[in-house]
Amino acid sequence: MLNFRPAIAVILFLILTGCGAFFNQPYKQERARIGETTPVTSKLTEFPLPQEPVVAGVYNFKDQTGQYKAVENGSTFSTAVSQGGTTMLIKALEDSKWFTVIERENLGNLLNERNIIRSTRDEYRKNQNPNEPNLPPLLYAGVLLEGGIISYDTNIITGGAGARYLGIGSSTQYRQDRITVYLRAVSTSSGKILKTVYISKTILSQAVSANLFKYVKYQRLLETEIGFTKNEPVQLAMKEAIEKAVEALIIEGIKDKLWLPRLSEESTAQLIEDFDAEKDEAISTELYERFLTERRGDYAITGALGGTLINGDLPDPQPELNTKIGLKRSLNPYLSLDFTYNKYNLENKEILNEGFMSFDLNIEYKVLPYDNFTPYLFAGVGTNASNYFKAVDPKIQAGFGLEYLIHDNLGVYLYGEHNLAFTDELDGVVAGSVDDMFYRFGLGVNYYLSKPPTKFNQRKELEKLKKAELKAQKLENRRLMQEKKRAERQNKKNN
Repeated sequence: MLNFRPAIAVILFLILTGCGAFFNQPYKQERARIGETTPVTSKLTEFPLPQEPVVAGVYNFKDQTGQYKAVENGSTFSTAVSQGGTTMLIKALEDSKWFTVIERENLGNLLNERNIIRSTRDEYRKNQNPNEPNLPPLLYAGVLLEGGIISYDTNIITGGAGARYLGIGSSTQYRQDRITVYLRAVSTSSGKILKTVYISKTILSQAVSANLFKYVKYQRLLETEIGFTKNEPVQLAMKEAIEKAVEALIIEGIKDKLWLPRLSEESTAQLIEDFDAEKDEAISTELYERFLTERRGDYAITGALGGTLINGDLPDPQPELNTKIGLKRSLNPYLSLDFTYNKYNLENKEILNEGFMSFDLNIEYKVLPYDNFTPYLFAGVGTNASNYFKAVDPKIQAGFGLEYLIHDNLGVYLYGEHNLAFTDELDGVVAGSVDDMFYRFGLGVNYYLSKPPTKFNQRKELEKLKKAELKAQKLENRRLMQEKKRAERQNKKNN
């Protein structure tokens, strides 16, 4: 029984970790249902109404990639994306209520049917009713909507992780694809292209598995496996991208006064401002969802606690305490000047324990200045002094570190540096031809006194002000309600 306990524990663990997929796996046929919506669908349906809908025609919104679905051994004859782009676009236009969509994809069928109606009415007019009305004319489009799916990129990101030990293992894998659509509005009266928008959407696939392959007893092998795979439907991703393109086209048209909403000037300006903010953020976001904006202010106060370790002429160096405070001045997003004061001790076991201080000026280079997390390198010159300035020597230093912004103006960092003093008497012993040196390392914080004046930061400040005003208004309304209730109770008592 003891031999089975590890295996039973592993099996229970695997079942519990996979229970979300296990209890949601399909076990019976499902009935037809109304199609799923996307987050953009609700935005379109709740979008402000236009002053007057635009009559729009869509002849073809097709797959322009010419791409077939990839498999391990080549490709199949199935296309990578749906061929129903025109239908999806028409549905998105209807949901927005900004367009009166007219049939143009199968115009030949419509014209044939109208000819049948016309000829039938002519016959009826001759033989039955001479007052039979004529067929009304077709609507014509003021705007043509053109474009299509212009790319489907597979495996733009792939990765995973896994581990196995004594026949017990688990793994996870993921893959990200990307679909891109273009949509343009064309004036039918002049042929002028009024607006073009470009939207991309990623498609995520994930796989998680765990397995056990173990001999629990002589000639008794236990093997078990559990896992699940989730693939984001390409059709839903394509639908969301097309709906987002329609939303962007409407707002771009409002900006250029091609059409107008039923909103006040203030509400229209707010709608455009929110869209411009989203657009600025998209422009500053790279392919792999890295939002690039200046995050660190011009000035920062820095402080750190850590240790020092001497490398001199004496044996048994010991780590000792180091404290640091200083001021940072940003020159540009990549470079900054740091002036710091360090107080520390250098120790060799049972031989030396002396106090020192240093004044350092470094130039710092941030590798990823537009990210919350960045490695950085620094180097500079300094002055090393013993306590009470009994000895003062120049030095140079260089090092590297890692900084992470945990808040808009607060970052934590780890660092390590190498210091070379231009003296061989730090430890009180002169030996050899190499000057004494020491190492410093520690954990610190950077408090930025300001924020970069970027549109992103300005928008965040405005949002904070609006929240504060809304909170103050709610408190004021609550206070007025309480005063009103007190007044009513007082009136009742007086009566």
